[in-house]
Amino acid sequence: MAAPSPNSELARLMARFPWAGRIAWIGLRPAREAAVRIVDHAEAVEGKGLVGDRYTLSTGRPGSGKRGITLVQAEHLPAIAALSGRADVAPELLRRNVVVSGIALVALKDRRFRIGDDVVVEGTGPCDPCSRMEAALGEGGYNAMRGMGGICARIVHGGVLRVGDRVMALDS
Repeated sequence: MAAPSPNSELARLMARFPWAGRIAWIGLRPAREAAVRIVDHAEAVEGKGLVGDRYTLSTGRPGSGKRGITLVQAEHLPAIAALSGRADVAPELLRRNVVVSGIALVALKDRRFRIGDDVVVEGTGPCDPCSRMEAALGEGGYNAMRGMGGICARIVHGGVLRVGDRVMALDS
């Protein structure tokens, strides 16, 4: 979809975020096949990622700044569970860094937003599911996550983010 004219009604609607979201969960993936480590806070490093996460380490893939942090919508977890035939889905199965509730993450793609008091990130695109979701969620897990995998973001300004921190869109 092409960006709407900045003065259009659609642009005004797309810029409207009447309330903040909240961080519900944080996880770090220390290595490719390692289990996700659940934490109550993490340090975000500008242009890199979260300290302790594989994409911040030298073993991460080159150019990982656009994937410095991955976020998934808390409200999507029950839908992913239902579509994969499960009673619920633990966030660590999805291998994202942060679960956010109360604000539409897809609306933050291509926008800057603040997490807590200090961290500023910019949505860089969708965080599409990978083939590992078949093992994590069972047969059909990949398709269960399509369109609900969350977003990737680069860290513009570092700091510490914590469970319970506000997530707010910044003015364009």
